[in-house]
Amino acid sequence: MGFIERIKTQAKADVKTIVLPESMEPRTLKAAERIIKEGIAKVILIGDENAIKKEAAGLDLSGAAFVDPAGYAGMDGLAAKLAELRKAKGMTVEEAAELLKTKPLYLGVMLVKEGIADGMVAGAHYSTGEVMLPGLQILKTAPGVSLVSTFFVMVVPDCEYGNEGVFIFSDCGLVQNPSAEQMAAIGKSAADSYRKLIGEPIVAMLSHSTKGSAKHPDVDKVIEATRLLKEMCPDLKADGEFQLDAAIVPSIGAAKAPGNPVAGKANVLVFPDLDAANIGYKLVERLAKAQAYGPITQGIGKPLNDLSRGCSVEDIVGVVAITAVQAQGE
Repeated sequence: MGFIERIKTQAKADVKTIVLPESMEPRTLKAAERIIKEGIAKVILIGDENAIKKEAAGLDLSGAAFVDPAGYAGMDGLAAKLAELRKAKGMTVEEAAELLKTKPLYLGVMLVKEGIADGMVAGAHYSTGEVMLPGLQILKTAPGVSLVSTFFVMVVPDCEYGNEGVFIFSDCGLVQNPSAEQMAAIGKSAADSYRKLIGEPIVAMLSHSTKGSAKHPDVDKVIEATRLLKEMCPDLKADGEFQLDAAIVPSIGAAKAPGNPVAGKANVLVFPDLDAANIGYKLVERLAKAQAYGPITQGIGKPLNDLSRGCSVEDIVGVVAITAVQAQGE
């Protein structure tokens, strides 16, 4: 059984409710039909039910729930809660109500915050910044976590590396140029995500250098991040700094870092900055024909996940299944 099939099976074992705020987006509606039909999750769509069903002509959305901002009975309560959460920024109840009625992403996040939904998935239409802003403002970081970051689950066909071709790449979507402390925090969160979704993590902190083969302040950052990660998680199998080939190819790992327990075996790849991570995952996705599920958010208070605006229906279904599994661990 492949990765996403295992995740779907896990999601079906304890069905969660996921809100999809982009309810007039064609791929989202097609994905909603599949999610309901396969029993992966319960679905909430935000908007006028009649308008959504007209847009979804030919699709079966009979199992979906609809939250219409214009007539939702719980709107006053949500507005009061949002105003309380944002009172330090001067938000009034009236301003909160207007935001919830006009911005589906804010309404979706508040449904998650209040436990009406277990998670939210968006990004087929909205940018990453638009999706993440209400989440960071309302859901904030999870207890014991200092930084919200993202990852992609990369499923590479016919691949002998990683966990039968399954990797986590992080951070590919949020933290532009992490400090050593932030890179270590990303490594810890990525390891936790791998453990929750896939199996036992083996974390490589990536660089253009392997164990001192190059000297540069960028390399120094990765060395320090590795030290901090080991200090935070002494039982975690993690090391660096590694070039990509030394991290995942056993023969090259053995040659460049003899006897190292991570070299050549890594399945969690932590990149030194967003440029490298974003370029890296897209190269693997396009050239290796890999499935790229994400960006999945980690370290946030409740599950909220972004989509690439180039996502397919299958991508949306997969990210909803991952989000549901994340919610099972809450």
